[in-house]
Amino acid sequence: MKLAVITGASAGIGAEIARQLLADGWTVHNLSRRPCPVPGVTQHLCDLTEEDSLTQSLPTLEALAERSEQLVLIHNAGLLRKDAVDNLPAEALRQVLEVNVVAPSRLNGALIPKMKAGSGVIYVGSTLGEKAVAGAASYVTSKHATIGLMRATCQDLAGRGIHTACVCPGFTDTEMLRAHVGDEGATAVAAFSAFGRLITPEEIAETVVWAATHPVVNGAVLHANLGQVER
Repeated sequence: MKLAVITGASAGIGAEIARQLLADGWTVHNLSRRPCPVPGVTQHLCDLTEEDSLTQSLPTLEALAERSEQLVLIHNAGLLRKDAVDNLPAEALRQVLEVNVVAPSRLNGALIPKMKAGSGVIYVGSTLGEKAVAGAASYVTSKHATIGLMRATCQDLAGRGIHTACVCPGFTDTEMLRAHVGDEGATAVAAFSAFGRLITPEEIAETVVWAATHPVVNGAVLHANLGQVER
């Protein structure tokens, strides 16, 4: 069995990753608060901001991982909030870090020991993992940490035949982006792309699926942003 475990496959990039992996013959399991809309995906409904919620899903996933010939673990779920360093409540920062960094680390600890050679751990980061913008302090901080976690994964798993990479999307036309900047803002940020448009979830999903099945990119940060025009 080729097993794919994806977080946040309820919409956008995650749902498209699930769709593409299913089409390629993978058994796909999703962990998110809402179900993945793609038929054939097994759902594990949980809130990644809550430790106990994720804990309930781990025994089933560990058993599946034990039986799988190949496993790709895709850390796609993300939490984006409007905040700034001079007004960032500790609990709000903790929730963002819980989804974007701590939950991936917990899943790594549960599933990597079960992985066989040929498996992979893919992180979905952000262009903001290597730079910053105003008004997204917790997200920027967490996505810098995501890249660090991926690089640590590469070093700690050296010699085990398990590869990793971090795909960093630019401005992608998702629910999360439009909730953060609004429809007018989405049109505005599209101008920051060298192609003058938003990236589609399908484009990012294709990049993630490719990275998940090509170990040559082990340890790489892959910027999938159409080229950004710096202003």
